[in-house]
Amino acid sequence: MTDRPTLRSPLPGPSSNHLAAPTAARPARAPLAPDTAEPAAVALPLVAAFARVVALVVVLPVRLLWELIAAAGRLSHRHLLRPTGRFLRRWLLAPLAWALHRLLWVPLIWCARNLLWLPLRWVARTLIWRPLVWLARGLAWVARTLIWRPLVWLAYALTWAGRTLVWAPLVWLCAVLVALGYAVGRAARWLLWAPLVWLARRGLRPPLAALGRALVWLAEHLVLRPLRWLGAVLTPAGRLLSRGVGMLVGALSAALVGLARGIWWVLVGFGRLVVAAVAGAWWTAGWVLRLLYRLLLRPLGRGLRWLWRHTVLPLLRGVRWVWSVTVVPVAHGLRAAWRATVAPAARWIRRSVLDPARLASREVLGVLGLRR
Repeated sequence: MTDRPTLRSPLPGPSSNHLAAPTAARPARAPLAPDTAEPAAVALPLVAAFARVVALVVVLPVRLLWELIAAAGRLSHRHLLRPTGRFLRRWLLAPLAWALHRLLWVPLIWCARNLLWLPLRWVARTLIWRPLVWLARGLAWVARTLIWRPLVWLAYALTWAGRTLVWAPLVWLCAVLVALGYAVGRAARWLLWAPLVWLARRGLRPPLAALGRALVWLAEHLVLRPLRWLGAVLTPAGRLLSRGVGMLVGALSAALVGLARGIWWVLVGFGRLVVAAVAGAWWTAGWVLRLLYRLLLRPLGRGLRWLWRHTVLPLLRGVRWVWSVTVVPVAHGLRAAWRATVAPAARWIRRSVLDPARLASREVLGVLGLRR
């Protein structure tokens, strides 16, 4: 034990900087700062106190009201809405669906099957299909008996007539003509061609050879030599004439080349003008179409999209919600009712009535010897 005083931690309460704090719990600190720093030190506790007052006055009532509303909603959903929905589904919707199915849907199916489908099928089968089949068979028999078979017989007859009356005589006549032509050719060869050849070789060849030599000498001395002399004389004139013709041809070719170049320049200029006009028209059309798209089509598309989003989509969502709220629960209820009533009854009848009856009848028939 010492005489040193023991310092204890202060109790929860205001900050130690507050003037009302116990003097024994405050540590030693430096002398107070000048008066210019005191407002900044006091501002933080004032803001905190103001925030606590605002939270106490504004936030706490809103939070309590929200918790009260949430608790009321849970209690109403648990003790009011859910039992009401279960009651309506079990005692109103399920009997209504059963009544609609038994009193409306099943009679409609029966009427549609027995008063519409079966009579229509009988009418179609008896009054349409069978007469069509009989008509097709009659047409096929008529075509086969009255058309195809006579045509086949006629084709056989024509083939026999052509082969017997036309082809065989033609073959025989061609053979006779070939033999006659061969005989005539051999006779003409030995009686005409051989004497003519002998006469040409022995009687006509020497005079013709002498005449040919005379004609060659005459052509050499009367035609070729004068022509050579004339060619030697006319060669300078021909050269001058050829030069003149060459100059004329050169001038004509230069004129034609110039004309062709001028035509080419005109065509190229016209083509460039046409290309420029087409490109300008294309650019103008593109600009007009782009302007039309920007000023008309895009705003119209946006308007249609906005209209679709704010009219058709909500309608579709509403229809889907109505479907999910009305038809789907009814279908689920019908399925649950079927599983709860019809399926167990059918299973019990099958297991408790039909299977024992079948087994008993099989054993009785086996005992009587009527079944192996």
